[in-house]
Amino acid sequence: MGKEISLTSVNKYLKKFKSNPQARISMNAATRTDVRKIAMNWEAFREIDHTFSDKVSGEMKPATSQMRSGRCWGFAGLNLLRIYLGRKYKLKNFEFSQNYFMFYDKLEKANFFLENIIETAKDSTDSRLVAHLLKSPIQDGGQWDMFVNLLVKYGTVPKKLMAESYHSSHSAQMNKLITRKLREFAKDLRSKIVQGSSSKSSISRLKEDMLSTIYQMLCISLGTPPDKFDWSIRDKKDKFRRFTDLTPQSFFGEHVSIDLNDFVCLINDPREFTNYNKTYTVEYLGNVYGGNIIRYLNLENSELKKYTIKSIKADDPVWFGCDVGKFFTRQFGVMDTNLFEFDKFFGTSFGMDKAERLDYGDSVMTHAMLFTGVDLKNKKPIKWRVENSWGDEHGEKGFDIMTDPWFDQFMYEVVIHKKHLTKAMLDLYNMEPIGLPPWDPMGSLARE
Repeated sequence: MGKEISLTSVNKYLKKFKSNPQARISMNAATRTDVRKIAMNWEAFREIDHTFSDKVSGEMKPATSQMRSGRCWGFAGLNLLRIYLGRKYKLKNFEFSQNYFMFYDKLEKANFFLENIIETAKDSTDSRLVAHLLKSPIQDGGQWDMFVNLLVKYGTVPKKLMAESYHSSHSAQMNKLITRKLREFAKDLRSKIVQGSSSKSSISRLKEDMLSTIYQMLCISLGTPPDKFDWSIRDKKDKFRRFTDLTPQSFFGEHVSIDLNDFVCLINDPREFTNYNKTYTVEYLGNVYGGNIIRYLNLENSELKKYTIKSIKADDPVWFGCDVGKFFTRQFGVMDTNLFEFDKFFGTSFGMDKAERLDYGDSVMTHAMLFTGVDLKNKKPIKWRVENSWGDEHGEKGFDIMTDPWFDQFMYEVVIHKKHLTKAMLDLYNMEPIGLPPWDPMGSLARE
């Protein structure tokens, strides 16, 4: 066979297909129905139930909903915090303002982008780095350290003080318009710097004016964030309490009162050129300029499981990042590698392992959620309980199931409190990290 597809080859393909009755039956089904419905392995599905040997206390319902936005990483972080706040004040239900968190994330990402544009102003626009920076400067996605940066700097507020707006829940158009403006700002900054006629102070003033414009666009789209407020609650026994003269920072510090810098991000990256027991960062990835860098300690997958189980048994929920789109049914809220028999349906196997999928762009971290339980049999995990942020109309009222084999293949990141880790691990985590390029798969942002 030559480099081109010949008509003779096409006829051979067709003849081979028509001679395969199983393929023809699959065609008849798939041309009329979603392949995930007809390739689902019902024997695997019926074995799964929402009963777990170990669960954290204080799960709060209803499940939150990020609607049509990519804020899963922030929702997962705030869902973790509301469990602790709910326990502290014995609350029946509570939500933090995801819109407030989003507002400052967008503002900080705009500044982070403009500073990086200033830094790379003399690089060509067709360089891989500048093209990467320009691609998606203010998208919704994020990482754990980015969540920490925002909460430490801006605090948080109850949802009723800054409720969802249309554009916080449907963020695509807002992101497009702000991105368009930021690219225009990038052009202006680069032109002035390349011309050499502007001082550093004048460039700084110009950037300040640009950020004022972005702030205005955010206020119009999301509303203005509160700065002072009172907080009133009734607990499970209907006891009333009021806290007055709070700021977002004092509310976070005095009432949530969790030191987010005590949490450590562990990843499983099995590629050949990365090493276990090494700490990594991703260059040009972040939101708050001057804040914590992205920092991962790379461990074997069994270690991620070990410390996640240890956390859940200690009543601590676990923030995590995974590739949610693989072998997942949203309707039933199940992640299971045996759930779909695509190999039998299409008559071909899908053979890449975890490292190969990362190397060849077939898998990255796409979604962040919360582990709130695990089902152990003979001290080994069978399945994991997952609090999602897609509302309560799937799974068990918004809580999903992840089987342990799925964890092996598509889990990439867990966040564990340092009290559950060894001193040796903490020492490794705090070492100077190895830099990965901005486009590395470990730099993917949770945004589903």
